[in-house]
Amino acid sequence: MKTMNRRSAIALGVTAAAVSPLFTLAASAKTKKYGPKEGKEIAPGVRVVEVGTGNSDIPAYKSISIVDVVFQPGAHAPQTMMDNDMVCTITSGAFTIKKADKEFKLKVGDMYTCSKGKTDEATNTSKEVGVHRIAVLVPA
Repeated sequence: MKTMNRRSAIALGVTAAAVSPLFTLAASAKTKKYGPKEGKEIAPGVRVVEVGTGNSDIPAYKSISIVDVVFQPGAHAPQTMMDNDMVCTITSGAFTIKKADKEFKLKVGDMYTCSKGKTDEATNTSKEVGVHRIAVLVPA
């Protein structure tokens, strides 16, 4: 892993601080129940539902798009290259996330990040519909 310089650490901290309120509201609200045909299917049993988009005050990003990725029980999103930096939180279900260099488990309320150009894959390991709420950071 590359070392992080002070400027990168500050930028990451500012980004996390700016996006965190979005997830505080998301975690405290009940997860919306989506129908089986809402959104766009990206893999069997996995659909993306657009929640909203807003302008960003973070200099590196022009906007932030919020999406919910809805996983049916046992559904798997195959390895995908990230087009943008993202901050993700689990609003329902439980997941195993695989990245190039690690694998970890997440439950409701847990957060993680994805970096542009890196790979990620996810599996809903719960017996309920699982949802990732994702803040997609769109570059300026």
